[in-house]
Amino acid sequence: MNDATDYTRAFAAKPQPLTLEEAAWITPPTQAVDTEGMLDIPRMRRFRQNRLRAQIRKQGFDAALFFDPLSIRYATGVRNCAIFQMHIQAGYLFVPAEGPVVLFDSEPGRNTGATLETIDEIRDDVVPLSYMFAGPRQPDCATRWAGQIDELVRANCGKGSKSIAVERTGFSIGQALVNHGHRIADASSVLAEARKIKCPEEILAMNFTIAVAEDGMTRMRNGLRNGVMEQELWAHMWFALIKGGGEWLDYRLLASGERTNPWQQEASSRMIRAGDLVVFDCGMVGPFSYGADISRAYRCGPGRPSDYQRKLYSIAHQEIMENTQLVRSGASFADIASARWIPPAGFGDQPYPCMMHGIGMADEWPVILHSTDDPDFYDGELETGMVICVESYIGEVGGKEGVKLEDQVLVTDSGPVTLSRYPYEEDLLIR
Repeated sequence: MNDATDYTRAFAAKPQPLTLEEAAWITPPTQAVDTEGMLDIPRMRRFRQNRLRAQIRKQGFDAALFFDPLSIRYATGVRNCAIFQMHIQAGYLFVPAEGPVVLFDSEPGRNTGATLETIDEIRDDVVPLSYMFAGPRQPDCATRWAGQIDELVRANCGKGSKSIAVERTGFSIGQALVNHGHRIADASSVLAEARKIKCPEEILAMNFTIAVAEDGMTRMRNGLRNGVMEQELWAHMWFALIKGGGEWLDYRLLASGERTNPWQQEASSRMIRAGDLVVFDCGMVGPFSYGADISRAYRCGPGRPSDYQRKLYSIAHQEIMENTQLVRSGASFADIASARWIPPAGFGDQPYPCMMHGIGMADEWPVILHSTDDPDFYDGELETGMVICVESYIGEVGGKEGVKLEDQVLVTDSGPVTLSRYPYEEDLLIR
């Protein structure tokens, strides 16, 4: 080896002890702490992979194939250019109900995977599946990929037709596997049922992300002044995210003044003026790829909030507080919808699209709608270990302003525990 790059590559590619010469070239990414308890990441990885395998078996599959980078990270811990791989398929993961887990990835992913106990085999014969890399050869690549997977299935799941859960892929990819005689089905339910229950380490990881998000909230609160642009204010959240070792923000939902009604307008170049309400939804995928989905509303000073602003805010706050008490283990989605708190007439006519939703590694199943009469409503049951986001948007149809609030709540045997700790605005609350 001739340089530090070679030593670093060797370090990443093999978990066995280093030589003194190899160690001399490496500055490891770690915390210089040996007197405090640390997050047990290997235990968290084992818990997640065990839940995933349990669902593969429970739902009658012989194996599962994952392409989404968050799914691969959930199953193994591997992180490799996640946002890129969300729109350009690069790596993929084979997880049999029983047997070795096999990762196909580019060199950065292979280097990371080599250090993880959750992966049994790492392969570099990645077949290009996206049109960007395969071009007009895409059908031929899909056929070659299916042959590659068929060999794995037969080696680890037995001969004959097998049932395989496949995460979202292009048509030709799934069809090529069918041509080998296998039965395929959508892997969404496998992932949703596995991910819905969190272990204590996952809650710790989520708390770390929430702390990063709340750092961003504080930076935005301190940076709020007359004349600052919405997108300039939102940049404080991005700064906190990157500084804290996070991944990305799912959206840029920050609006001020008249743009707070209706909700879900993204940050713009609008200048915030004194007296404006400023409302945001952080939507963060932070450290360890865990999500923080929290909403708050501020008022740009100087001066005092109007009675109308306080009314909007207080109604939204009450909706959050009342509905949080419905987050209990064993509660059905139908019972929650039936018991939900109803805003005063006129203030609930354009509600947030759902009253609650799940969160883990970003937003996830379930979604609880406001009414069982909604044609898209589905039932289910909250369980201990789930994390649920409780939503509220209050704004009159045609109104000048609106307020969006949201908290992140853990379901426990003893009742709801709110994980998001950022305080509400006392000046905006009617007491």
